[in-house]
Amino acid sequence: MKYCQGTKCHQYRTKDRIRGNKGSKYYGTRRRSDFNYGNGNFCSLNCLYDWINDHIDNALNHFGRLTEPKKIMCQNAWYKDYIYRYPDDANYCLRNDLLGKRIPLSEQQWENIDDNNISAFISSQSIKE
Repeated sequence: MKYCQGTKCHQYRTKDRIRGNKGSKYYGTRRRSDFNYGNGNFCSLNCLYDWINDHIDNALNHFGRLTEPKKIMCQNAWYKDYIYRYPDDANYCLRNDLLGKRIPLSEQQWENIDDNNISAFISSQSIKE
């Protein structure tokens, strides 16, 4: 049985946290929730946020803080997109907002392309970026 890992879970005064017999009652930590907060380690979002507020700096220092912004360059900024139009018409495409380009696709091409092979598709079609 897993218990909530919230640092202040036992301090919230709710009826479901009351434990003990008559005369020796106390507020105790709840069991974790079925809502799967924090991968199933917390009973509520309050407890999840309490833990985050107490431990976020240690976690970022341990796993590494960003010291420079991450970037996606023009040649890697392609993504699949579609424009749905009523009733049954959809325009499938590859889109690159940085270059301001849009490459029309058939539905079959759109289904066969995933994030890992977009660059290969663009090179095989000899499309100039």
